[in-house]
Amino acid sequence: MSNKVIYAIYNDDDILMDAVKKTRAAHHHIEEVFTPFPVHGLDKAMGLAPTRLAICSFIYGLCGLSFGTWMMNYIMIQDWPQDIGGKPSFSYIENMPAFVPIMFEETVFFAAHLMVITFYMRSRLWPFKEAENPDVRTTDDHFLMEVAVNNNEKELVSFFESTGAVEVKVIEKH
Repeated sequence: MSNKVIYAIYNDDDILMDAVKKTRAAHHHIEEVFTPFPVHGLDKAMGLAPTRLAICSFIYGLCGLSFGTWMMNYIMIQDWPQDIGGKPSFSYIENMPAFVPIMFEETVFFAAHLMVITFYMRSRLWPFKEAENPDVRTTDDHFLMEVAVNNNEKELVSFFESTGAVEVKVIEKH
């Protein structure tokens, strides 16, 4: 089985969006689209599922809130209670209004840092990883759509030329 793909290169984002819609309507499988900047609506046009990163962020925020609450209760109430301004620390509930800023900061800290780690792991980005960009022009001003070839190479080449591609290449992928 060959691993051939077609690289259809476009020079305008509106033409790319029309081409993606036509490609999906023709039931061709789009492997990936490379763009120099985010194109609004491209994810929906490609039929990608919505991201679940917001759910992860909420869970990470809850972990931060829980950790902050536990940390303040342990430090300020159990381990090292202090009499600050004549207000003794008998219970966490009595002193909770003073701890709200710390609870907020812990929530944001955990959510932000763990989201960055999750994003890099999900995107398979790590230090010293080689770029997967197939054409350097897609970092400047061109758009590239990668489509799998299934014994219909000539048909796909003519199809993408008709969608407005400025260049169509057939590549053997490893």
